[in-house]
Amino acid sequence: MKITLVQYDIAWGSPEDNWQRAEAVIANAPLSDIYVLPEMFSTGFATDPADVAERDQRSLQWMKQTAARLNAALCGSVATCDDGSFRNRFYFVQPDGSVDFYDKRHLFTYGGEDKRYTRGDNRVVVCFRGLRILLQVCYDLRFPVFSRNHGDYDAIFYVANWPASRLAAWDTLLHARAIENQCFVAGVNRVGTDAAGCVYSGGTMLIDAYGRTMAQSADNQPDCVTADLDLEKLASFRLKFPVLSDADSFSHDSIF
Repeated sequence: MKITLVQYDIAWGSPEDNWQRAEAVIANAPLSDIYVLPEMFSTGFATDPADVAERDQRSLQWMKQTAARLNAALCGSVATCDDGSFRNRFYFVQPDGSVDFYDKRHLFTYGGEDKRYTRGDNRVVVCFRGLRILLQVCYDLRFPVFSRNHGDYDAIFYVANWPASRLAAWDTLLHARAIENQCFVAGVNRVGTDAAGCVYSGGTMLIDAYGRTMAQSADNQPDCVTADLDLEKLASFRLKFPVLSDADSFSHDSIF
């Protein structure tokens, strides 16, 4: 299973421009099974979604077309308006056009995201070509109970607009989530400066279940990183060192 993580400078509020930027980075990547884009990849992180949230699903249509062309899954989050509610929605689009999505649960209160967006109620795991993936968005990274592995996934995908000023936390928490859940972790961030003046330096990376960095992007520039996920080795490690079977028991339903 080959995964490519796509990091670029997101143009504020310009989906067409950002589709082109993503395509330019993808064009330089090896052929992969899954391509992962950042949080709000088509607009930049908008705490006031009124002017940028999509009502016509045009970014989703672009994702479907691109996934079909690449014969691969394409995923990333988009600011959407669904039945009058704004959502930070993480789409996972398969090449046959089928779509799964996760609505961000932990809205970023420090930035005011919770004031205008509606949080999600569902924990979402998708399966693609034998890989089981937990979908998560940015601030979710700080809440390990929500992402705890109960043997139902092999990888976590975190898509983000994570500022350079807090990059040490990003790096530490991504590695922690991989170690504690005995899984692969992909963290996909952006670069550049957004409309609010927030600076992003990247830090996009893929980590294995031992907590080792398998691949990492260059800082402060558009880049893509690609790595192969060996599911047989992951299963062997979990069998040999059964951390998950010793975990404290709780129900995910109890946290909602």
